[in-house]
Amino acid sequence: MKMNFNLNLSQTQKLVMTHELKQAIEILQYNSIELNEFINEELLNNPIIEKPTTEEKSHDEIDWKSLSNEMDRDRKTYNNVQAAEDVNYDNFVAGEDTLNDFLKDQLKFTLLSDEQMEVALYIIENLDENGFLDLSNDEIGIKYNKESEEIESIIDVLQNFEPAGVVARSLKECLLIQACKKGVADILVFEIIENFLDDLGNNRLNNIAKKLKVDIEAVKSAALYIRTLEPKPGREFSSMRDIRYIKPDVVVEKIDGEYVILVNDFTAPKLNISNYYRKLLNDVDTTKDTSEYINTKLNQALKLIKSIEQRRNTIFRVVEAILDYQYEFFEKGKMYLKTLNLKDIANEIGVHESTVSRAVNGKYMQCSSGLYEIKYFFQSGVSSASGEGVSSQSIKDIISEMIAEENTKKPLSDQIISTRLKDIGVKVSRRTVAKYRDELGIPSSSKRKAY
Repeated sequence: MKMNFNLNLSQTQKLVMTHELKQAIEILQYNSIELNEFINEELLNNPIIEKPTTEEKSHDEIDWKSLSNEMDRDRKTYNNVQAAEDVNYDNFVAGEDTLNDFLKDQLKFTLLSDEQMEVALYIIENLDENGFLDLSNDEIGIKYNKESEEIESIIDVLQNFEPAGVVARSLKECLLIQACKKGVADILVFEIIENFLDDLGNNRLNNIAKKLKVDIEAVKSAALYIRTLEPKPGREFSSMRDIRYIKPDVVVEKIDGEYVILVNDFTAPKLNISNYYRKLLNDVDTTKDTSEYINTKLNQALKLIKSIEQRRNTIFRVVEAILDYQYEFFEKGKMYLKTLNLKDIANEIGVHESTVSRAVNGKYMQCSSGLYEIKYFFQSGVSSASGEGVSSQSIKDIISEMIAEENTKKPLSDQIISTRLKDIGVKVSRRTVAKYRDELGIPSSSKRKAY
């Protein structure tokens, strides 16, 4: 066997991702909050970059001596005005009582001992947002070295607090507490809560009537009352601070009969190069090390600005293509949303599907009909009788309208809905109707039936 060394030439293709390309991809997929956090970090690391202000002045244009004298002369007035501006009641958030605070206030008026009070506070602190207790008596007893019976007596005290049903360990216990506190005299109410909650939840009232050997009308009356009870007593203390607001990345407005696309500056901010460092770079007295540092930071800044502008341009082009494809949606509403996939838009604007995916992920569009995640416009669906695609969202809207208008005593079955959709030119199987109905959170016809 002959072994020797040879020198061979071969050609291979290899994708090398530069730092600039990697940065552009990352910036494209950032949502508005992530992008602004990234930019703020870059502003700290790179003094060359600055955000434009409404009234920009170069350092040479500012008369620092005059400004200083003016501030000294009017300092008293300035401070008074500033104080008045600081105390702006529009900036204050109203205080909100939490469930824990409300229960602790009631705890002060009990006759529990100090040791029992400590246990009660622990129980209150461990309630979930709906007011339910997820700890067993034994778990609490081990922590405080107390018997289960004493823990139960403390829980009994807490279960008499408002809102009714709080500190329950199950839905059944929660409803029973409320029924007791309201002085319900109907034994059937307690019987159904105790043993037939599953049947009640599935609207099997006939089944309850047969098992209890009572009149169906009595079961209906008891069921109606039980449904007035609060299954989540703690939710009335949900905080307004939990609400999250969305700033749209793109706004689509119709002006003089034409749609105009505006990319929000908050979600795609424009950055400037600092005039101070530009002048410093051109100054003959600037040292070599300083010039090299400024050049390095300047290159980084230009790449960042270019990436942000590319992001802005890509989002604009994607939305423009969506607007063109889904024009009837913007003109007539949700019912006219067509089927659309990433490949269609990618081919339209001449980019890869992954680029479109990054451009729409986590981004929002504001238009005349509301605020939508841009991904909303990419819908699967079925073909209509005319051959055009009908989006799944449009079909869901039709199903919702049908069910909203149905006779609750004879609710529409999935098969009937499927047949009605076929009558209007949309061929959807019963199984698909059931799938869409489940996604809408609408129960089946048997559960929707009103007796």
